[in-house]
Amino acid sequence: MQHFSLLDLSPIPEGKTAADALANTVDLARAAETQGYHRFWLAEHHNMPGIASAATSVVIGHVAAATKTMRIGAGGIMLPNHAPLMVAEQFGTLATLYPDRIDLGLGRAPGTDMQTARALRRHMAPEDSFPQDVQELIAYLGDDPTPVQAIPGAGTNVPVWILGSSLYGAQLAAHLGLPYAFASHFAPTMLEQAIEVYRGTFRPSEWLAKPYVMMAAGVCAADTDERAAYLRTSQQLAFARLRMGKPGKLPLPVNDIATEVPAQVLTQVNAALGCSATGSAQTIKTQLQSLLDSFQPDELIVTGMIHEHSERLRSFEIAAEVLRDL
Repeated sequence: MQHFSLLDLSPIPEGKTAADALANTVDLARAAETQGYHRFWLAEHHNMPGIASAATSVVIGHVAAATKTMRIGAGGIMLPNHAPLMVAEQFGTLATLYPDRIDLGLGRAPGTDMQTARALRRHMAPEDSFPQDVQELIAYLGDDPTPVQAIPGAGTNVPVWILGSSLYGAQLAAHLGLPYAFASHFAPTMLEQAIEVYRGTFRPSEWLAKPYVMMAAGVCAADTDERAAYLRTSQQLAFARLRMGKPGKLPLPVNDIATEVPAQVLTQVNAALGCSATGSAQTIKTQLQSLLDSFQPDELIVTGMIHEHSERLRSFEIAAEVLRDL
């Protein structure tokens, strides 16, 4: 592992507002920078009452202005929701304002429900143009002239990543010679196979000489295992409610999650969130070491939804202490 990084969704806790969530994101980013996190990524989600990072490029600019050295980026921008030129202009502007600090991760999913996807895209295209859109976007950010130019954008060469939770993204990233980030923090099933496909079929490019894989893992750390397990119930509850069609703000933690969520749903939630580490520093060290040994990522990006901001800060502080040793 060459680096460790942090993915933040700007969670909106019950009893708080989007303004609170965005202020917390800036506070967390500043702390992460001092603790050695290499990147701080934000993700595009829409129509979700508990997530404040919908206008992802705007939040990235806000976080970049509040930090000094850490790379800030998108993990990711859901490209089918946007014209490639618009994304190139946004991230070209960010890269112009914050040189050599901006990353652009691209996803193929809508990042929302289909009704909201239609509201975003206006006209849903039946064909999958994601590979072509990625290449169009990269061209706008490159050095070679294009018939339509992204200004700012052209010549910034913002690093582009392919994100995924299946073999599709692995194959595309390998084909284009781009770095690859796997969303194992909520969809770990195909992680091992995707890494094998990506590394096995990677073609060197002008952007990358050899494969570079980042895997995501959930982290919920506290001073004791019991406290960490309690704090993690907020994320379990939020995920369960989303699966049951009842999305909301990030819930308060509960003493007994099994009494709050039907057994079948809880089993599904725990499986989806299985690529994670929960507990005290020593406990998460063992769990994270196991993940690193199993999958051998070049980089690990951690994420976690904790209701109380001070507890979330402490969780990522503990994680950084552990990851520096690993």
